[in-house]
Amino acid sequence: MKQFKKNDTVLLLIDHQVGTLNWSVSRPKEMIVSRTVTLAKLAKALDIPVVLTSSQETMAQGLLIPELQEILPQEYANRVRREGITNAWNDENFKKAVEEAAGGRKNVIMAGLTHDVCIVYPSQSMTEEGYDVQVVIDAGGSPTQIADEVARRTWEDAGVRTTTINQLVAELIHSWSTEDGQKVMPILFEDIFSNIGKFI
Repeated sequence: MKQFKKNDTVLLLIDHQVGTLNWSVSRPKEMIVSRTVTLAKLAKALDIPVVLTSSQETMAQGLLIPELQEILPQEYANRVRREGITNAWNDENFKKAVEEAAGGRKNVIMAGLTHDVCIVYPSQSMTEEGYDVQVVIDAGGSPTQIADEVARRTWEDAGVRTTTINQLVAELIHSWSTEDGQKVMPILFEDIFSNIGKFI
């Protein structure tokens, strides 16, 4: 298994919108927000490039969750506002933004709402174009457990890896005794460890 490192990775957060969040009932909304916030903070602490995108903000999907604007104000301002294209990778503006942010990086961390529409398609498309993609499954969800499971099986069959926030952080950090480990540990305690047992 290829190990992702901070200097060869880009983070894509897709459609974490206040309305779409209500459609992702396969896991608690609080969990999705907690993990998404952790991803944003992790990327900022480790200088991992981030691209944010939303779909039809003026409709039921709404704006991206406010935490993303607070943590990543520049990325939020530069977010790619798609007009209904379900596979974000097929949106020329999104693809261009990702390629510019990645700067040749081929490792992609991806999370978003919903798995069965917003994540399954771009994760497959990017894999087909030579990217190594991991989906952080606890930073997103689907309208039903069945939809979530089918989406996961579909992207895994296409070669996309499934991971969780703790597993991903451990992969990127390598050792808690390093400078990066010390940067990330407070983030984990604030957003992940403090919530253990609150949702399953």
